[in-house]
Amino acid sequence: MTGKTLTRMDLSEAVFREVGLSRNESAQLVETVLDEMSDALARGEQVKISSFGTFSIRDKSARIGRNPKTGEEVPINPRRVLTFRPSHLMKDRVADGNKS
Repeated sequence: MTGKTLTRMDLSEAVFREVGLSRNESAQLVETVLDEMSDALARGEQVKISSFGTFSIRDKSARIGRNPKTGEEVPINPRRVLTFRPSHLMKDRVADGNKS
């Protein structure tokens, strides 16, 4: 693994190169897309991107956990968590990347 991280700046630069918008317009487009996705998830909606995957919110109920160091039982509050399920195309593409 290379350890490189794809950032918002990298995405907006890719939009700039591929689409031909100005750098500012490209950055704004990326921000708008990410904001829309975040807002939809906050409302509890799924975000499905064809050939990429599905982001969704899952409600986890309260439960009793255990501190592994002391063995003490600790209550874990109910919470909402973000999940991502990659599409089969994305899974295949990632698996193909492992063959190099």
